Amino acid sequence: MAIDPKYLELRRRRFRPIPVRMLVPNFITLLAICAGLTAIRLSTEARMELAVAAIVFAAVLDGIDGRVARMIKGQSKFGAELDSLADFVNFGVAPGLILYFWQLHQLKDGGWIAAMIFAISGGLRLARFNATMDDPNKPAYAANYFTGVPAPAGAIAVLLPIYLAFLGLPQPPAMLTAAYTLVIGFLMVSRLPVFSGKMVRMRVPPEMVLPVFVSVVLFIALLIGYPWMILSIGTVLYLLSLPWGWKSYHDHKRKAEAIAATATVATGAAAEPPSPFLSAAADDSDRPARLN
Repeated sequence: MAIDPKYLELRRRRFRPIPVRMLVPNFITLLAICAGLTAIRLSTEARMELAVAAIVFAAVLDGIDGRVARMIKGQSKFGAELDSLADFVNFGVAPGLILYFWQLHQLKDGGWIAAMIFAISGGLRLARFNATMDDPNKPAYAANYFTGVPAPAGAIAVLLPIYLAFLGLPQPPAMLTAAYTLVIGFLMVSRLPVFSGKMVRMRVPPEMVLPVFVSVVLFIALLIGYPWMILSIGTVLYLLSLPWGWKSYHDHKRKAEAIAATATVATGAAAEPPSPFLSAAADDSDRPARLN
């Protein structure tokens, strides 16, 4: 029985080799999922410091995989879907369970509801991001802002009560922790414009290369040596910066609306037909004096 050459060609296209550069970002994402799942296991064993460290490690990997994919041109639809799944597990489910096993279980069903709402908020936020990512009606200035607190930042921020407890501060009441968890979940699904920094130029002037290296090394050393203090300060500063992102977004919006209004007025004035009375007056002025 003869085999159709077109069938063989289709099989070769379907099972063609995949470049390694397409796999590297996905390996990083899978490593992040492993960190998130490990954080859940560690929280069930009451090893909270390691559980929180695993979430922070997953957040670092989440910030790396997308940039690596763009650098080596390894973006793919599969990678985007896998990244969304990883974000839901690492920054929705895992932080909610860590908080539940750490303190929210004292509220029984109420604590479980707070943890569940946070996890669902993370999933809804990611779904909205994927649905609006390619919105053609989005204004140009909106590309530099997230809608709502992003999932990784929300996961790092919601664990603030645990950071403070690790620093030796008194453990807050369970009701206060539950309320704080719900507030962060609300910020994730809200329409609050949050500065993303995606459009900030990443090029460093030659004279600033060494200072940047020293600053990065210093930050990493401080994070390793004083992790809970750095995470606490960073979380508080991030939450305090949210009004600045809202103000910056609306400043850009007002400028864009003013420019659009000016352009509309100019276009309308150009398109307005000349008045017949003005035309008649103009014609009269061109007539000889003896005919006026």
